[in-house]
Amino acid sequence: MKITVRYFASIREALDFGSEVIETDATNVSELREQLMLRSPLHAQALAIDRVIRVAVNQNLVNMDHPIEPASEVAFFPPVTGG
Repeated sequence: MKITVRYFASIREALDFGSEVIETDATNVSELREQLMLRSPLHAQALAIDRVIRVAVNQNLVNMDHPIEPASEVAFFPPVTGG
């Protein structure tokens, strides 16, 4: 299935781009994250499992086990802290 993946803040900076349209067979966000980490060393570092990352699917915050459907927009971003 084809989905849009968006990257924000430090993840976007690490990858040097903000979005990509990809074909994936991932059924949930966790599987997608693992597949994206295989795309390049930059992806592996930016999305590393030991990094705390927030995820939204179709602009709704979700957990890593949230399902992905065709034409979804999945956004990855670091936790936001206030001051």
